[in-house]
Amino acid sequence: MASAGAEVPLSPKLRFRLLSELVLSAAVCCTVALTVAAQQLPISSGRVVSGTLSFDGHATAGDFTGTTNTVTGMVSGGPDLGSVRGWVEAPVRSLKTGNGRRDRDLNKSMESDKYPTLRFELQQVIRRSGPDDSIPVVFQGQLRIHGVSRRVELPGTLQFTGTEVRVRSNFPLNLKDYRIGGLSKLLGMLRMYEDIEVHADLVFRLDSSAASQAQWPGSIPASGPAGY
Repeated sequence: MASAGAEVPLSPKLRFRLLSELVLSAAVCCTVALTVAAQQLPISSGRVVSGTLSFDGHATAGDFTGTTNTVTGMVSGGPDLGSVRGWVEAPVRSLKTGNGRRDRDLNKSMESDKYPTLRFELQQVIRRSGPDDSIPVVFQGQLRIHGVSRRVELPGTLQFTGTEVRVRSNFPLNLKDYRIGGLSKLLGMLRMYEDIEVHADLVFRLDSSAASQAQWPGSIPASGPAGY
């Protein structure tokens, strides 16, 4: 029988369990610390290096998806996440739905010759409560489609990995808000509904060098038509 105050030897199994828990706790603490640091330290300027912009459309003939990988954009850095500004855009004609006739109808409705670009201009990033490995935020800014600019608040997430940040956002959009018509064909027998869902999945590469501090276009009007 062990005397009072004597140390009780730990079994190999118990020692391994305690060591595993200690390593796991340290890893979690490091991950949280690095993520918080990424949010608090100055955010560098950067540009889009890859991304997809898509929408889910609904019509009497069935649902469909339009997608483009031709996405460009930049962010100007700041002392913290809330001070970051930037823009993202994509050519209307780069959207493909997998049906040539439908693509032609889309470009006709969007008047892509007159308004060739879809564009979002970021004016502020607001962090929401949530996990640190996928930071929930709201992107405030101006969304310009079909010559109409509207102030929007888009929900999204940020994931920092080294010198890159992955930006994702999913939000509903009403085509009539942007004065997009021509949704009915064949006397209304074929019709696309005005409510769609938009998805953005972008990767920005951040760079703190002076060369990355490129100029980006100024802010766009608060609302109303714009010949863009």
